[in-house]
Amino acid sequence: MLITTKGIVLHSLKYSETSVIVRVFTEARGLQSYIFKGIRSKKSKTKAGLFQPLTLLEVVVNVKEKTNLHTPREVRLFQPYMSIPFDIRKSSVALFINELLYKSVREEETNSELFDYLWKSCLLLDSTENNLNCFPLVFTSELTRFLGIQPQPGYSEKKPVFNLRESQFQSVIPERDAYVLPEHGKLFHSLLTTTIEKQSDLHLKPAARRSILDSLLLYYQIHLPGFKPMNSHHILHSVLS
Repeated sequence: MLITTKGIVLHSLKYSETSVIVRVFTEARGLQSYIFKGIRSKKSKTKAGLFQPLTLLEVVVNVKEKTNLHTPREVRLFQPYMSIPFDIRKSSVALFINELLYKSVREEETNSELFDYLWKSCLLLDSTENNLNCFPLVFTSELTRFLGIQPQPGYSEKKPVFNLRESQFQSVIPERDAYVLPEHGKLFHSLLTTTIEKQSDLHLKPAARRSILDSLLLYYQIHLPGFKPMNSHHILHSVLS
């Protein structure tokens, strides 16, 4: 079956002397693996640089149901980024988002709601001129909804502690070391009720952003099987501080 679909690059891996295997989250088929043969040769019209993290593509591919590795007939850049490659803050956020998606998204089936959110978020990151400090936080928070592990808001003065394991606010600090600090409980609640379009309305100090993001990533490790520790957020903390 020949299909044309939009896709977001999540990962590329060299394969043989001249080929690459690329993991792409597509609009039509969810997460897909494509092999591009000969693309690293000097004669190739398509360059391997096309497969940078979060690149927005359009792919024409003949889908065969009995294989997990497809060979596209055509691939082209759907929409170039105007600022992400040239803005260290935005490129750092993009690197973080890419790693988060690569380690968390496993759906090999159509999920138009998730795809639309990711596509919209990439374009918003590229176009926004607002403060980006809370963009990674809000994205990480909102993504939990699509992954089926969304934390529930419910902060109050009597319940200021968010228990990461139980995914709820409570009155006391849990015995196990997996919770959002009580002094950040109200901020965490605000984060859970903020959309990516409104991320610039949040105002958190660097220490609070760092602590809450670390807590969110621990939340992923607790609730998402197979989620491995992140690395790019350490760079993010430095760039956005």
